[in-house]
Amino acid sequence: MSTDDPAETSPTLRVTVPALEARLSQPVRCLDHGFVRVVDYFGGDAAIVQAARVSYGAGTRKTSEDRQLVRYLMRHRHTTPFEMCEIKFHIKLPIFVARQWIRHRTANVNEISGRYSVFTDEFYLPEPHELAKQSTNNKQGRGDPLDDAQAERVRGTIERASRQAYADYEGLIEGEGLARELARAVLPVNYYTEWYWKIDLHNLLHFLALRMDAHAQYEIRVFADAMASFVEDWVPVAWEAFEDYRLGAVTMSKPALAAVGKRLRGEPVAQEGSGLSKREWDELWASLGVEP
Repeated sequence: MSTDDPAETSPTLRVTVPALEARLSQPVRCLDHGFVRVVDYFGGDAAIVQAARVSYGAGTRKTSEDRQLVRYLMRHRHTTPFEMCEIKFHIKLPIFVARQWIRHRTANVNEISGRYSVFTDEFYLPEPHELAKQSTNNKQGRGDPLDDAQAERVRGTIERASRQAYADYEGLIEGEGLARELARAVLPVNYYTEWYWKIDLHNLLHFLALRMDAHAQYEIRVFADAMASFVEDWVPVAWEAFEDYRLGAVTMSKPALAAVGKRLRGEPVAQEGSGLSKREWDELWASLGVEP
């Protein structure tokens, strides 16, 4: 998949979004060799409003009323109006990020095939400051960063292993004549793959809510942040509502809400007997910026 294929152009009668039109096919670089670019899209803020009102044409509503409607839909988690908008990305990413990403089973995906194509010699090499030890309290996350000497050794190990793997890959294809579909088995998951990824706005916002979170893996957050910049240009009203009611909001469980209510009424409240685990208790007060 090339990043510089000439875009096909044709007149259109559909509604377009100038801010996103200006960025079509323009890649945002991610990590060392990756990128995200928008290939095509359908709809915008107006399509969300139109679907919610089950109406055709602009009607006589004011822009301010449209904005309030979109915010109402986001606040009350109405989903189908946001499904009226779709966007298609072309993404180049490390294989291990792709395997994490594909768990979101709400998009249409077509990935480059190692059966038909020879992989390029491009692999992800983390920057020294991104190398960290396994977290002691999170089974799937990073903990303390490696010191400079450790980081240099680790980067050297990753680079040597990656280059040797690709040399073996080339040797199997060119020297042994092995089928590409088998030769690819020696490539590590830090090598880059590419895919086209098409999704509706509702499911895209759910993806971004999870993958832009501080707890998400750094590498996938980089791609999520790049995609978010396109979404903000595409549907600015919906994006504002998303930031207010999802990204910057806190969802409370019934026991958490009860604990906060007691605190506000000046009643004694403790983790014991609240129905909240120690972790939930700490997270609750941390999200509100107050001491337990």
